[in-house]
Amino acid sequence: MRKILFASSEVHPLVKTGGLADVSASLPLALHEQGQDVRIVMPAYRACLGALEGAVEVASIKLDGFLLPVTILESRLPNSDVVLWLVNSPYHFDRDGGPYSQPEGGDWPDNAARFALFSRAIAALAMDEAGLQWQPDILHCNDWQTGLAPALIADKPDRPATLFTIHNLAYQGVYSRDEFDALDLDESYWAIEGLEFYSQLSFIKGGLVFADKITTVSPSYAQEICTAEYGAGLEGLLSYRSEQGRLSGILNGIDHDEWNPKQDRYIAQPYSAKTIDKKSGNKAALQQLFSLPNEPKTLLLGLISRLVSQKGIDLTIAAVRQLLDEGASVQLVCLGSGDAEYERDLQVLRERFPDKVGVTIGYDEALSHQIEAGVDAFVMPSRFEPCGLNQLYSLRYGTLPIVRATGGLADSVEDADGLGGGTGFQFELATAEAMLVALKRADALYQQADLWRKMQVTAMKRDFSWQSSALDYLALYDELMA
Repeated sequence: MRKILFASSEVHPLVKTGGLADVSASLPLALHEQGQDVRIVMPAYRACLGALEGAVEVASIKLDGFLLPVTILESRLPNSDVVLWLVNSPYHFDRDGGPYSQPEGGDWPDNAARFALFSRAIAALAMDEAGLQWQPDILHCNDWQTGLAPALIADKPDRPATLFTIHNLAYQGVYSRDEFDALDLDESYWAIEGLEFYSQLSFIKGGLVFADKITTVSPSYAQEICTAEYGAGLEGLLSYRSEQGRLSGILNGIDHDEWNPKQDRYIAQPYSAKTIDKKSGNKAALQQLFSLPNEPKTLLLGLISRLVSQKGIDLTIAAVRQLLDEGASVQLVCLGSGDAEYERDLQVLRERFPDKVGVTIGYDEALSHQIEAGVDAFVMPSRFEPCGLNQLYSLRYGTLPIVRATGGLADSVEDADGLGGGTGFQFELATAEAMLVALKRADALYQQADLWRKMQVTAMKRDFSWQSSALDYLALYDELMA
């Protein structure tokens, strides 16, 4: 049994802005179910404290660089008995808004101080300096908000082994030299082999330079970030760590209980791989919900996404518009929000093709399940995608993904061979033309019902559970301890 301290700035269902929160709940829970002694540590945000009842103070710590001590509150991850520790500093975390941004928008101006404090608290817990009589064998940090922690304990004797996971390299926690000085960090960190990044402070470099091992959330993304196209200026460092055998990728998992068409409380007609024909009931319900004609033989495409450039929303709009201009018998339903330009372009597409396109701006958990169950194919033309979750949900629901071959999308979706083999459709170039070809391939194969059904059943039998991914992490932890 390993003792694992899992550090994250967000954990579902307490605080969530993206996939990091899902991983930070599901992976510790899966490790716990494998018999590991895992504890989660996160900031005590106002929303977090409001969602938890009975959190008790178990420690008080005085941290370097901060005047007031912080307290450690103990609770449990909701609907489990996994220990949850909250770093309680009201000045830094007890406020309205998101974990990183103000209620009116824009990052909190003191984010560097907030997450430096969080990292110092993680380091104190990792060294058993809080008087809790528990020291981990492994400190597992996630994304830039925890990046200073591996650096702070790197030279300490009897420290735990450290693992740092990159969920999205596009977010790095970069701040000015003045911020570095204000954080009272040792001057030795201000070096190219430390935290300095083009004359600025980089939180993420703390994890990339000082952690014993680094992971990303898919094997392909681990290779991609070693290139100039995806490395965001850190490709040289990441290539070096890869050559050392210190960088690897483990594909994220999904919650097979929450995403299960056999028992999904949100969908009109439950079904399984053995009763795949019942999926058509969800398609009819979805077409009715979006005021689209009930056309069982029309290929229905789905999109659930943040409406940002990374996700290739412009590629989807252009490719689908071209497909419909050519008279193709396809439909598209969309759920998402983001850049105003993309929101407007989707609404224009809807107005131009009211019997072919349905759009809901925003996010709705129930509707996301209904889309996954109701559409025939799911589009994810991301320019880059560290892992991606929706394609995994889609495979679970017998909804064939149409994806750009990048990151976790390339690792999880097997390209159709035209004979019923594969689990989806890949394309290489981030262009509307390449996506259009993939859409036409999918539409042509959809007309061959037996081959389409064969692919659906194959997709539904793939195992992307966290239980499988947790075993990969346990093997990595064993390497670290060795």
